[in-house]
Amino acid sequence: MAKKKSFYFLAIHFSLFTLFRIFALFYGMNEYKTIAAEPLSTTQTPLVSVLMAVYNAEPYLAEALHSLLCQTLREIEVLAVDDASTDQSLSILRRTAAADARLRVFRHEQNQGQAVARNLALQHARGQYVCMVDADDWLAPDALQTVVDVFRSHPQTDCVVFRLMLHWQADGREEEYCRQGTAPLRPVPSCMTGEEAFRLSLDWTLHGLYTVRREIHLRYPYDTSYRLYSDDNTTRIHYLHSREVRLSPATYYYRKHQTSSTMASSPKLFLYMWANLSMKRTLEQEGVSADILSEYELCRWHNFRGQLWLYFDLRKQFDPSTQRRLQSEFRHVYSTFRRLLPFPLLMLSERLRWRLRRSIQRRPL
Repeated sequence: MAKKKSFYFLAIHFSLFTLFRIFALFYGMNEYKTIAAEPLSTTQTPLVSVLMAVYNAEPYLAEALHSLLCQTLREIEVLAVDDASTDQSLSILRRTAAADARLRVFRHEQNQGQAVARNLALQHARGQYVCMVDADDWLAPDALQTVVDVFRSHPQTDCVVFRLMLHWQADGREEEYCRQGTAPLRPVPSCMTGEEAFRLSLDWTLHGLYTVRREIHLRYPYDTSYRLYSDDNTTRIHYLHSREVRLSPATYYYRKHQTSSTMASSPKLFLYMWANLSMKRTLEQEGVSADILSEYELCRWHNFRGQLWLYFDLRKQFDPSTQRRLQSEFRHVYSTFRRLLPFPLLMLSERLRWRLRRSIQRRPL
């Protein structure tokens, strides 16, 4: 009789366990079935903290999380902030966190933008090193281990730059990052000073995806002055205040989407000149050398002219009130440059150059 009771007990226990596994598979845990069963203890200090801002990333989020939680380096934490998503992003985050305690989930009740979301994650970061990964991107399996190895081999290094691979969502094509533009490409050394890295980042010869020592990131969190483009400022400040910046073979996969027609003609595109102005003020507050400030001002001037030409391209798509507002903004930003030409003459001069360029582009070969 005792043997029968023991048999029934074992049978019931096995059945309940089987039902639990089936429930887990049906409700999404199968997406993470390759995650190791021994997550980092919450009492242990991770080596790397990964910051992730999440907003309506449902189609790609599982892949991004999987690439992080399956890293060969186990001593990591992923700090994901759902920025008031309206899709199933938060559900995916919570399911994954239930399966792996190294993922910590936070939520904004109202959308506040990537910079604010990343700063919330940064406040909770415990790792020696910090990086960000977008919710639609992913890392190679050994990327974080490779980064940590570089830091350990070179104690003077404060930033380790990922090898950036561009992945086109439309056709699956991939190629290594190379700056686009008309200026000649400059070589990027494998190791550089902070100032050298800063200068190379002005035209994005050196891109902005990297891992940085936590103390630097805490001292210089993400610039929240504008919703778009101001994270560029944070990258450049991190580089500038690093003793050494090193390249690494650790691969970051950046997913490129086709730009929506709405964003391609949005007035938000002109926030770029304001983010540039914010960077100038930050450099002045930091007391950087006149040489650094002068080089950045030249970069800012080229960007400002580019924004003017973009405005000429798009202005007919804006209503009259938006045109007046944007022209007023251009006038204000122009006043922050040391220029002698009055603003109306500047607009006339740049528009003539823009028209000349358009006529050359339309001319048949």
